[in-house]
Amino acid sequence: MKSKYVILLSAILISVSTFAQKDELKTLKKIYSKEAPSSSDMVDFKSNLSILEGIASEEGDKVYVNFYKSMLPFMELNMLGTTATPAQMNDLVNSKSISDLTTGLNATLDFEKKSGKQIFTNDIAETIKSFQPMFLNYAIDLGNQKKYKESASVLHSLYQLNKKDQEKLYYAANYAINAEDYDTAFGYYEELKKQNYSGEGTSYYAKNVVSDKEDFFGTSVQAKMDRDGKVKLKLYVNPRDEKIPSKRGEILKNIALILVQKGKVQEAKTALSDARIANPDDISLILTEADIYLKLEDFTTYKKLITEVLEKNPTNADLVFNLGVISYNNKELVEAEKYYKRAIEIDPKYSNAYLNLAILKLDAEKSLINQMNKLGTSPAENKKYEILKKQREDVFKSVIPYLEKVVEFDDKNENVLKTLLNVYNALEMTDKAKALKLKMK
Repeated sequence: MKSKYVILLSAILISVSTFAQKDELKTLKKIYSKEAPSSSDMVDFKSNLSILEGIASEEGDKVYVNFYKSMLPFMELNMLGTTATPAQMNDLVNSKSISDLTTGLNATLDFEKKSGKQIFTNDIAETIKSFQPMFLNYAIDLGNQKKYKESASVLHSLYQLNKKDQEKLYYAANYAINAEDYDTAFGYYEELKKQNYSGEGTSYYAKNVVSDKEDFFGTSVQAKMDRDGKVKLKLYVNPRDEKIPSKRGEILKNIALILVQKGKVQEAKTALSDARIANPDDISLILTEADIYLKLEDFTTYKKLITEVLEKNPTNADLVFNLGVISYNNKELVEAEKYYKRAIEIDPKYSNAYLNLAILKLDAEKSLINQMNKLGTSPAENKKYEILKKQREDVFKSVIPYLEKVVEFDDKNENVLKTLLNVYNALEMTDKAKALKLKMK
């Protein structure tokens, strides 16, 4: 008999709990529907929401609990109205609350589409439409404050609210890069790549006849219609269209750079290969690929790629200098000297090129010293010693202009100053040595 009572009591309790859920959901909906809830309304709202969170068991109830919970900060802000302080606004509306709102709204839309009962679908559509401009301005403001991670989150939320607006995801990825949140940026870029996003389009401009300034109308078909209509009404003149180039190459490049940073070099090479195919004339992609081969110490491929870049951009002193460094490391001294001198031709103030030329020349001095130290004291060897000594002096004379140039651009470089002083002393250039010592003091 007792077991029957236990079963009956259990059924009653479940029934009471279910009815309680429905009552609380009604209360929440009633308060949510108010244009301006009062402070007492919000107390009731929070109380019922808290109770419902603990007992909601059906899928629909859980979805609506999360919906109301995601709307709570914005309802509180609505309740405060113009009395809200900046601190209260920051506590209620931030990147997390916007992300939670996005999750809550989308989950509700998905559930109502699946269930066929559109309770809040239209209301959510209006909410999204009204919130989007405010959230965008908020994201821009966060970016201006260099709060890049938060800005990226808000822009990603805007994309989640409208998956057709891929531009928001693109800028979210860029802000994530600025925040050095590379894992997040990689995920965003991968999604853009998967969707084959290019960002290509047209920007529409025209000059305002009143302000005499050119205004930007936007990039959509509607923007063009708006611009053209105002031109016809003679409110604007000089309509101008500007092509927006593809961002696909940049996206693929950034994917590769992140992979390199993570040590996934082979994956990066594949990504860059795809990027090169998509943008064959993009110099930055070739440079990125060259950088990968440099990290792999594949200097042959590196030089090949840099040479390819220099054919497109022959006045890049950094690239020419890099070729000099690679040639020097490969013991190709004639090639290295050629590249260093070419870098100086392009940029006469390229201090590192002068320094490396001096180092290259001084390498020969080491070899001469070794030969001199091995000689004996016979007349023939003494004669050879004098020849080597003269060659050593010639080496010192050849490096003086390069070392003096480095000092001219950087008179705090102690190693260069000491080297130049040693050269002056070896050549018995007393006056110059004294002047340099004073400078060093």
